[in-house]
Amino acid sequence: MSERIVVVGYGACGRATVEALIRRNRGTVAVAQRTRPTDLPQTIEFRPCDVLDPGAVQQALFGATQVVLSIGLPYDSRVWRTAWPRAMTNVVEACAATGARLVFIDNLYMMGPQREPLREDMALSDYGAKPAIRSEVTRIWMAAASAGRARITALRPPDFYGPGVGLSHLGTSTFGALAKGKPAFLIAPPDTPHDFAYVPDIGRAVVTLLEAPDDAFGRAWNMPCAPTRTPREILRLGAEALGVKLRIRTVPLSLLPVLGLVSPFLREVAEMRFTFDRPYEVDASQFKRRFWSDVTPFDIGAPATARSFPADAPSAQSVALA
Repeated sequence: MSERIVVVGYGACGRATVEALIRRNRGTVAVAQRTRPTDLPQTIEFRPCDVLDPGAVQQALFGATQVVLSIGLPYDSRVWRTAWPRAMTNVVEACAATGARLVFIDNLYMMGPQREPLREDMALSDYGAKPAIRSEVTRIWMAAASAGRARITALRPPDFYGPGVGLSHLGTSTFGALAKGKPAFLIAPPDTPHDFAYVPDIGRAVVTLLEAPDDAFGRAWNMPCAPTRTPREILRLGAEALGVKLRIRTVPLSLLPVLGLVSPFLREVAEMRFTFDRPYEVDASQFKRRFWSDVTPFDIGAPATARSFPADAPSAQSVALA
């Protein structure tokens, strides 16, 4: 039977996954989401799908042998509280019915506040709304995998960046601003070490899991990243590539709760400030031992990302978080 892969969601990571699948010539590939992407390659099938509609999900995943879940939802805990569990349940049930394997591009919120590098075996956290919701979602797919109802694995990247990725801490508001000769704007301390995953590497890692045997499923894998640096160090590489002086404007983390009183977006960011008020590192040693460790260094990724933003691009209104 020929392989049929459906990628649900065509944001930055979904697009990188499709590009990696095309390079690997991995059977028939389809993209499923509510509206057809304007830049979808002609060789890729489109399947309309609302992940909150179980019937639509069943129809979109019909005939799939493997599924990649790469959706993003509005950065709003009120939306996440109902939409994330519903979306995960719908996709898990569709995979259980069809026998398709599922690779979920997750994040690391469910680990909550930590003072050491994040590991896959850390207990799920109920600290704050968004970490608690991501923990609930994790329990949904893990329960189905443990019961043998579906073959599921999760790839857990931290904050990500890459060419053309505007909605990122290292996106339009930072590298994009530098490309326009303006100061980079960070909702994070510029000198606290923080891991960032390069989006093309994420696409490669997803394909690695799609090609892995079943014993790689039923668990989560942390995404490997380049050696940890600070946002200032990464942005400096981009500024040098652009030939501009690095200037940075920041929002002090202590002000986020106050600013959140008038800004819904900053109110949502405030509860996640533990990801930037301390060094934020990911232990991806298990993935590296099993698969590969040659991730893209910042010396290559940062200049490529900075150069991808045109000097006349519109300014971003906000930064989207994972």
